[in-house]
Amino acid sequence: MSGNFGKGCHLHLIDGSAFIFRAFHALPPLTRKSDGLPVGAVSGFCNMIHKYVEDNAGPDAPTHVAVVFDKGSHTFRNDLYDQYKANRDAMPEDLRPQIPLTREATRAFNIACVEKENYEADDIIATLARQATAAGGRVTIISSDKDLMQLVGNGVEMLDAMKNKRIGVEEVEAKFGVGPDRVIDVQALAGDSVDNIPGAPGIGVKTAALLINDFGDLETLLDRAEEIKQPKRRQTLIEHRAQIELSKKLVTLDADTPLDFTLDDLEVREPDADALLGFLAQMEFRTLTKRIADSLGAEPPVIGDTNPAGANPSAEPDAPANQPFDPEAYECVRDAQALQVWIDRANARGWVAVDTETTGLDEMRCDLVGISLSVEPGQACYIPLAHKTGEGDLFGADALAEGQMPLEQALEMLKPLLQDPAVMKIGQNMKYDAKVLARYGVQVAPIDDTMLMSYAMNAGLHGHSMDTLSERYLEHDPIPIKSLLGSGKSAITFDRVPIDEAVKYAAEDADITLRLAQLFKPQLHRARVTTVYETMERPLVPVLAQMEMHGIKVDRDTLSRMSNAFAQKMAALEAEIHELAGETFNVGSPKQLGEILFDKMGLEGGKRGKTGAYATGADVLEDLAAEGHDLPARVLDWRQLSKLKSTYTDALQDHINPDTGRVHTSYVITGAITGRLSSTDPNLQNIPVRSEEGRRIREAFVAEEGKVLLSLDYSQIELRILAHIARIDALKEAFRQGQDIHAMTASEMFDVPMADMTPEIRRQAKAINFGVIYGISGFGLARNLRIPRSEAQGFIDRYFERFPGIKDYMDATVAFAKEHGYVQTLFGRRIHTPEISAKGPRAGFAKRAAINAPIQGTAADIIRRAMVRLPPVLAGLPAKMLLQVHDELIFEVEEAAADEVSEAVRAVMEGAASPAVHLDVPLVVDAGQGANWAQAH
Repeated sequence: MSGNFGKGCHLHLIDGSAFIFRAFHALPPLTRKSDGLPVGAVSGFCNMIHKYVEDNAGPDAPTHVAVVFDKGSHTFRNDLYDQYKANRDAMPEDLRPQIPLTREATRAFNIACVEKENYEADDIIATLARQATAAGGRVTIISSDKDLMQLVGNGVEMLDAMKNKRIGVEEVEAKFGVGPDRVIDVQALAGDSVDNIPGAPGIGVKTAALLINDFGDLETLLDRAEEIKQPKRRQTLIEHRAQIELSKKLVTLDADTPLDFTLDDLEVREPDADALLGFLAQMEFRTLTKRIADSLGAEPPVIGDTNPAGANPSAEPDAPANQPFDPEAYECVRDAQALQVWIDRANARGWVAVDTETTGLDEMRCDLVGISLSVEPGQACYIPLAHKTGEGDLFGADALAEGQMPLEQALEMLKPLLQDPAVMKIGQNMKYDAKVLARYGVQVAPIDDTMLMSYAMNAGLHGHSMDTLSERYLEHDPIPIKSLLGSGKSAITFDRVPIDEAVKYAAEDADITLRLAQLFKPQLHRARVTTVYETMERPLVPVLAQMEMHGIKVDRDTLSRMSNAFAQKMAALEAEIHELAGETFNVGSPKQLGEILFDKMGLEGGKRGKTGAYATGADVLEDLAAEGHDLPARVLDWRQLSKLKSTYTDALQDHINPDTGRVHTSYVITGAITGRLSSTDPNLQNIPVRSEEGRRIREAFVAEEGKVLLSLDYSQIELRILAHIARIDALKEAFRQGQDIHAMTASEMFDVPMADMTPEIRRQAKAINFGVIYGISGFGLARNLRIPRSEAQGFIDRYFERFPGIKDYMDATVAFAKEHGYVQTLFGRRIHTPEISAKGPRAGFAKRAAINAPIQGTAADIIRRAMVRLPPVLAGLPAKMLLQVHDELIFEVEEAAADEVSEAVRAVMEGAASPAVHLDVPLVVDAGQGANWAQAH
């Protein structure tokens, strides 16, 4: 067709981003065989464009067409409001290199491909729609995006291509309650959590439509807000007028976007067979290439196979995961020329497996010894950097072994590769390697982590160490590290390992990691956990690495004073225990304690073990204390102080880094099957907070001069999640009203008016509230409250009577676990339950774990989502995130900015579930600040 656009013309505008994301999330991962480049989204996009072309070849075919894309993430709306779209998850790393290829695909189909810097695709669509209708033509927008519905009418309609459903004026009215001309007014009031448009707090789409229909338009509504009868709604509109007006600017599409092309440039054109088939062959899409070649009446090009080993191990029968390991095939890289070959290969592939060898396991203090790389299964290298001969030099230090690259030279060459955003770095427990390399000035990104892939798919089924995964999935036993280092007092560090032996061990690690990645990556989609891995596991690695490197300052003098105080108090308790026993004995000896309790004092419940000694564990002593016996109660107090002293006030002093003066804990992402983080070296997650002494330990965690520690803690998050999941209306309403949930529970259960509530009754209700989440038994509750078991069981029975939804939830969860072998969180995290059908004592434990896992796991997911979103929020603020302890985050902040940081972090944490999950109860975050952790929390 030729001539000017005008009456009789029909313009199709395709929302390119919608096609891309649909293709990426709806289809399994796919890599180009020759080099491992991710092309799954490109494949899906090409299939969708081809289907579009075939479906629009009839009498009502468009005369003009364009695929419209977003160009960059910053637009003029970010200048109006810097938080616009700020809470959107980062683009998956596998998708990033595919974005430019979708543009190439569009041009290969000979369809106009349009985008504009500083504007969104929706603005371009609005502008072209206005121009087309003004010229007398018709417009069909191929998208289901609600933001485009303001354009419908007067010759413009939308088509949801996925559902083959047309969207006209009636469909828009059904969705928004107003016509297309008032959609932006409703959106301005309702806001949008996905795009982070604030709107009017507490006003949703239905209420917004009601208001707009009553007053005619947004401006009239705001001018006459005083006339609204409902006080809360009236106050909201008056107080937030500026915010609402800003929101309207953000949702209004710019139909005057400056464009450097005309409608005539969008004329439908036949594809050039050579160009289209050439592109498809380059992408190695065999099936689609043949199909389109047949439709064009052309000969399909030959698609080469330049990489017989394959980049997708599930695609070929001779998958690389099953190829034998040959340690003799690994290369020792000793000079720059050899290293450059590996760097070039990694750049050509677009990915490289990386592993570091060091002198120890403390990432903050160990030395880098060597680096291994792998770019293809069975092909790996080791770069020795700091191996020692064991012989002294002139200065008494161990001399470096010959045949190694200078460390500075190797890192200078590797740094561009390891920091290149276009090359994926694959590791096993990549957080460790990233921290080690960061200390040498190399910020590794982007990363993939085989340990986390396994964890996302198989939490609860098995461990996720490299040895476990290699044995289980590759049927290969890796070289054991003990065979190189030895064990016990005679063990050596890796820098003492001969280089020839180090090559076989280190290169094998990289080889295994690459094979596991190629095996696991496609399986993530099949296991339906791609989103869990991409949005919560992988992006958490750099966040935790940075937190761990920051560390937290610990006052050695405070710890020393506490140790002395605990020692004195333990001595006093010992004296009291001896007096109660009528003789002196070693309180720390279970054998002697058992003889005192059960032989001398004649207390009931004594059971001897295989050695003949009585059992005196905490459970035994707690039962005896619940029956009113003082001696076991005092022993429990003594044991708690002993543990605090040895585990914290003494041991923490040894963990203070001499270079930083701070303690640098290490978080284990895969430590708990529910997604909760665990903390090691030292463990800061389990500092007791119920006892006064435990709380005092937090006084030793202090802020630097001029700064404060800021604590933000989710309030009763697991109870809130329980209320939502189990649909407990009474609990949900209490949380919405901001009531004291424990007092409310006590009132419901014990028929005590709120005005007559006593601390003791509330304490019992609190113990039941939290106990039920963990599937506590009458026996366990009796021990916690130190009351008779029959009374405790009565409490639990009454609880289920008052809140029957909880029992329904428990039964349904156990049934689901038995049927599927797993339970899952609200965000799709799977926790496998292999013991759910076990018999005997294991059965009870497995059921309790299955019941608790979706609740605790959802809470863990929420704080992970918050942590991943916080770095860009904190980037411009004088604050550092230091610790995560269960539902609490700790920050070190310049004192003057504490309130500002607190509000910014609170907003992220309270909105962390959105947009993936809408909770029926609000998330509430408590904040505090002080010179030390005890004051802040």
